Amino acid sequence: MLARERADEQRTRIAHSRALDPLEPRARPSSESRPHSPILAMAPGEKIKAKIKKNLPVTGPQAPTIKELMRWYCLNTNTHGCRRIVVSRGRLRRLLWIGFTLTAVALILWQCALLVFSFYTVSVSIKVHFRKLDFPAVTICNINPYKYSAVRNLLADLEQETREALKSLYGFPESRKRREAESWSSVLEGMQPRFSHRIPLLIFDQYEKGKARDFFTGRKRKVDGRIIHKASNVMHIESKQVVGFQLCSNDTSDCATYTFSSGINAIQEWYKLHYMNIMAQVPLEKKINMSYSAEELLVTCFFDGVSCDARNFTLFHHPMHGNCYTFNNRENETILSTSMGGSEYGLQVILYINEEEYNPFLVSSTGAKVIIHRQDEYPFVEDVGTEIETAMVTSIGMHLTESFKLSEPYSQCTEDGSDVPIRNIYNAAYSLQICLHSCFQTKMVEKCGCAQYSQPLPPAANYCNYQQHPNWMYCYYQLHRAFVQEELGCQSVCKEACSFKEWTLTTSLAQWPSVVSEKWLLPVLTWDQGRQINKKLNKTDLAKLLIFYKDLNQRSIMESPANSIEMLLSNFGGQLGLWMSCSVVCVIEIIEVFFIDFFSIIARRQWQKAKEWWARRQAPPCPEAPRSPQGQDNPALDIDNDLPTFNSALHLPPALGTQVPGTPPPKYNTLRLERAFSNQLTDTQILDEL
Repeated sequence: MLARERADEQRTRIAHSRALDPLEPRARPSSESRPHSPILAMAPGEKIKAKIKKNLPVTGPQAPTIKELMRWYCLNTNTHGCRRIVVSRGRLRRLLWIGFTLTAVALILWQCALLVFSFYTVSVSIKVHFRKLDFPAVTICNINPYKYSAVRNLLADLEQETREALKSLYGFPESRKRREAESWSSVLEGMQPRFSHRIPLLIFDQYEKGKARDFFTGRKRKVDGRIIHKASNVMHIESKQVVGFQLCSNDTSDCATYTFSSGINAIQEWYKLHYMNIMAQVPLEKKINMSYSAEELLVTCFFDGVSCDARNFTLFHHPMHGNCYTFNNRENETILSTSMGGSEYGLQVILYINEEEYNPFLVSSTGAKVIIHRQDEYPFVEDVGTEIETAMVTSIGMHLTESFKLSEPYSQCTEDGSDVPIRNIYNAAYSLQICLHSCFQTKMVEKCGCAQYSQPLPPAANYCNYQQHPNWMYCYYQLHRAFVQEELGCQSVCKEACSFKEWTLTTSLAQWPSVVSEKWLLPVLTWDQGRQINKKLNKTDLAKLLIFYKDLNQRSIMESPANSIEMLLSNFGGQLGLWMSCSVVCVIEIIEVFFIDFFSIIARRQWQKAKEWWARRQAPPCPEAPRSPQGQDNPALDIDNDLPTFNSALHLPPALGTQVPGTPPPKYNTLRLERAFSNQLTDTQILDEL
């Protein structure tokens, strides 16, 4: 019994001494009293991995802030400049690396932008071929469209009024003897002029503003509306006296007066308007019969050293030039070619002009017009025709040039005109001129109700004339002025053809026939043409034409893309590697971080704010609870997953302002042992007597 009590006393003393010693490690609680820790349950290797993973920084969208995301990117990217910004020591070095990196990024963006802008550029290559060439189509027209003797009855009244205008303006009649011998007594005196009444010819004086004198009546009349000077395209009159005519709309409320610096130009323009109105009402078959036949126009013909005749030419009727004839117009699906260069291997023709059959007021020159074009191309005689003089030999040397352009996105050209919203009214292949003329003729039909005479007819349309459209001339002039000033939109809609052929012409002239050779040449030609004409030819009635290739060198101008997708990507990679030492994977990484992760963080933050706002709005109001005294925690007693050791316990900070709790000391009087000798003195007690 006594031994047991001594053992209990010894254990109590040991426990009390441990409780009083703060440096003594505390006993670990048992597994039943502690919460279960997953790290303690792991194997030693797994525990180390979990510890490292816990201490690693967050990555990608898991970053709480954009700053942490940027830091993580700079530490993990393969781009060297960004990494040096973070790992460099010192503010100066860090600023320098920031400057270098931003400069490199700017240079990359600049160079890549230049590469993109230069992607749609083309490179032009010129190739010269020497081979047998196809001969182009050659269209020949007499400058005078119809024989004067055939159209004289149709134009008699118009010519009479034109002569009266010349006599009133200049004081003399037309001077040709044949015209002077003709009597105009059939015209009734006092009869109101039909053509001058519709479009009056006027004389303007600079000293009388707003007034003009009528050609035929001599009376002065007030001129309202705009005055348009056709010579200089200004809105005022500069010379002392000018000639013009007035055009009005259907209701005569809007008028415009067109003036010319020369009376010749004014009278020819006035005559041409009435001429088109008259000829628009004549059937096509009748107009073909009134013009020149192929046998009359072509006297002799040679091609490539072989004789040819009118059967090798195809009829083409032009409204303003009458019957025209095209050589090598792909008849019978064959195209003639030439094997040698030089004038002897080209086309040689002698043309009969017949000056006596010329209309004196419609044309003022003598000769023919020739145009060289492709077989499927429309011959625009008025636009690009070359004039041939009489009593001369005209030699035209050709050089062929083929051009091939790239379509969109490299240029705005078109392959066949199918992507142009303008209907082709010509029976020919697409060209820029065809598109412009088709656009104007379509606008003419829409706004004026009729078609202009010098161009082909659109479907379900008629040519303009006085009977159906009395004031079509005013509408035509207004529309033509808007077309020239690019107000109709035709120039912006029409596109240039991507591929075309162009013949560069070199023209030379020589007198023909010579004084010596005309003595025998003209009689022979008169005998050859005796079946067609009944007169003796003179050299002013004839013109000789030579058309040939100067050489058989064909020049081809071809466009090709200056860059390709492979070259563009290669240049991008070169710029990225040169300035930033990165690859395509780095670019994908930048896209992921700066676009996906960046906006994910922002979206997550905004979503969290929205959720908090919604929770505060939905929570019911509650009364405030009384404040309870808050306890204080001792950080020294926080239980970590890892058990404390002696060294770690030394570094634990004490709680601020609190006592370190521990096991309370035992009551010592409970440890006393009742002894049999209660009066026995203790070991330390001193007797009073001593």
